[in-house]
Amino acid sequence: MNQGKNRRMKRIFQQDNRTIIVPMDHGVTIGPIQGITNMQQTINQLVKGGVDAVLVHKGIVKTVDTIDTGLIVMLSGMSNLNPNINNKVQVCSVKEATRIGADAVAVHVNVGAQDEDKMLANLGKVAEECESFGLPLLAMMYPRGPKITNEHAPEVVAHAARIGAELGVDIIKTNYTGTVESFKQVTESCPVPILIAGGPKCKNTEELLQTTNDALKAGAAGLSIGRNVFQCDNQALIVKALSAIVHKNASIEQAQKILGEKT
Repeated sequence: MNQGKNRRMKRIFQQDNRTIIVPMDHGVTIGPIQGITNMQQTINQLVKGGVDAVLVHKGIVKTVDTIDTGLIVMLSGMSNLNPNINNKVQVCSVKEATRIGADAVAVHVNVGAQDEDKMLANLGKVAEECESFGLPLLAMMYPRGPKITNEHAPEVVAHAARIGAELGVDIIKTNYTGTVESFKQVTESCPVPILIAGGPKCKNTEELLQTTNDALKAGAAGLSIGRNVFQCDNQALIVKALSAIVHKNASIEQAQKILGEKT
């Protein structure tokens, strides 16, 4: 890894080689939903809680101060108003992301989708450009398409993650497979750090904390979770609780005490 990329990775990962990233690129996909209507207010709360990095689109970067937290700029986009929503297209260049101060960039690939070929070709191109600029590349590698009956099946999640690593990605974000043993199939077959996605809103915070704990046991390097964080009533507190598990190896019970759910 070149010096520039290594330095930027250290802005996203702590010394324990783990990270908590909160993606807030949802405004393009599903609009200004609860939790991201006032981006600066949300970012202030996330930073207060100890988030390691936030992920946003280039236009949002120009309107907010990310303070001293890591900044990841999303390069892909597509709204859910499009009939071919699984086709993520590039909407920002690596050069532009570097110019506006990104510590890393992110690309979204839906493995198994109709336009997988175009997304993989773009991923390969972006990976090459990131090497030239010394910029870490995070890829959201999701198994989604007509041949995929279960997007959380370990064999398809492992395949999607491995594709990202094969094509030069530095950090993989993908679906959690549901159990420690099944997710080990993913982490052990991927040579770069893997972060779990949050997906739909969890039923409760205990489910989120348990998933986090189990993913780390399986070898995950941390989290990249959006709605389950920014749609919480107390965003700072949920980040603090997750950070206790990720960075301090706290138990679920200890994390619940931070949230005030255990006495």
